[in-house]
Amino acid sequence: MLILLKGGRLIDPVNERNENGDLWIENDRIVAAPPGRLADEVHDVSGKIVMAGAIDIHSHIAGGNVNTARLLLPEKHQNHLPNPPSLPLSTAKWSTFETGTIYASMGFTTVIEPAIVPHQALQAHLELSDIPIIDKGTLTVLGNDDFLLSLLREGEGQAAVTDYVASAVAGSNGLGVKCINAGGAAAFKYNARTFGLDDVVPFYGLTSRQIVEALQRAVEDLKIPHPLHLHANNLGIPGNVATALATIEAARGERLHFAHLQFYSYGAEGGHGFSSAAAELAAAVNAAPNVTIDVGQVMFGQTVTVSADVLRQFNGAETARPKKSVIHDGDDNGGGIVPYLYRENDFVNAVQWACGLELFLAIDDPWRVFFTTDHPNGAPFTTYPEIFALIMSRDARAEAIARLPQDAVAMTTLPSIAREYNLNEIAIMTRAAPAKLLGLKDRGHLGEGGLADIAVYSPGKDLAKMFRIAHLVFKDGDLVVRDGRVSRYRWGKALKVNPGYDKVIDRRLAGYYDHHFGVSRDLFAVKENLLPRADAFAEVACAR
Repeated sequence: MLILLKGGRLIDPVNERNENGDLWIENDRIVAAPPGRLADEVHDVSGKIVMAGAIDIHSHIAGGNVNTARLLLPEKHQNHLPNPPSLPLSTAKWSTFETGTIYASMGFTTVIEPAIVPHQALQAHLELSDIPIIDKGTLTVLGNDDFLLSLLREGEGQAAVTDYVASAVAGSNGLGVKCINAGGAAAFKYNARTFGLDDVVPFYGLTSRQIVEALQRAVEDLKIPHPLHLHANNLGIPGNVATALATIEAARGERLHFAHLQFYSYGAEGGHGFSSAAAELAAAVNAAPNVTIDVGQVMFGQTVTVSADVLRQFNGAETARPKKSVIHDGDDNGGGIVPYLYRENDFVNAVQWACGLELFLAIDDPWRVFFTTDHPNGAPFTTYPEIFALIMSRDARAEAIARLPQDAVAMTTLPSIAREYNLNEIAIMTRAAPAKLLGLKDRGHLGEGGLADIAVYSPGKDLAKMFRIAHLVFKDGDLVVRDGRVSRYRWGKALKVNPGYDKVIDRRLAGYYDHHFGVSRDLFAVKENLLPRADAFAEVACAR
């Protein structure tokens, strides 16, 4: 089918287009205007904004911790659908099905789940298969697993580490590598309750710095497009900006992606011993072109924090609202699920909210700062439209700031920042840059040959409404959303890399699983025939 989007304002930073024009779609691709042919379908989008489909690089939408959160909060379930013919909990609040429809209604067409340990990868991919419309991907969590730490302790060399990383990513069909508080979860098993960059993991004799360096090197050697995705030490602690700065310095100019940086932007100034250090941290990011970050913006309201940083979640359980939590441990990272209520009148929460906006506005390069709330940790992804409004309008920020405790505002630089994002910068941060970071050359732009993932918005003074209710959304050339409502259901693919490696490591892992667990490692492999839909994956090349 040949489709014409006629007369819209095309915002495509990759191809340096910010102009009115026509956009042609044939089947699942964007094509040049075909001479002498008439469109089978025409959509007059004059006066509308046309962008590539948005890409979220960090949103917890599947896996064991997410499902434990659903079990912990049954009051959030949608219980009006009896006996759904799909995975248990697939119709819970923030469910697999709801995830796809809401993301699509906002113009998002690709979403990455950033934290799946290899032992939970099969369940996670089964769950991702239940998410309609959008493409998905996972990041494989390493950095606290006994096999990796044993390789490092025994000094087996970088080649063995790199082969193991490749095997773990390939076996879990991941798109990249995530490291969560490297060594911290392992130290937690030995009753550590704090763990910094140069603290030593008991029994293994390794520092967090050494673990991160080994994983970072492995990702680079394997030519995985996405750099190591790092959840650093000391999340959420007053004064932890020092940890963030030291971690950026420790990268030594090598590529590093720093996850949810807002949670590391805290000073310890003032009478409350808590302040924003976002301006200092943003300056460090500006000075380190090897570093990319996602923000993890906090928004006020009820949410639930889910994290494989079991040490941090254990320490934070006392702040649970409502007063219930789950902490579980095991090989790899374990996890913690702690409900939390961010309150507008709370000093600490107000500073956190401001910190995220400061990072958005003070980091100069929109190609290196990514739009996230660390869903659901900082806020549900359903708050994205309100965040767009805040970073695009100084007036909207001023109105919000006026409602906050002014002693909290005084501990930030937010009121002094005049910057307002424009639509081109929004398109970079949410389309072009994520595609580049993840190695997805077929999307994030409106150029010929690109995947026909396209979002059309109706501009207006209400910026939040504009981004909450997309006028039209196309996924792979199919019209899936019209005026914020799903018009067609379809199934996307899971994106993965397939790095090459020496298969000797697989034989070693087979023996390791047999000796330690008494089961075959093959039980945990994500095989396509186990998934409910054929042709479930799309491979992303390991090359830069």
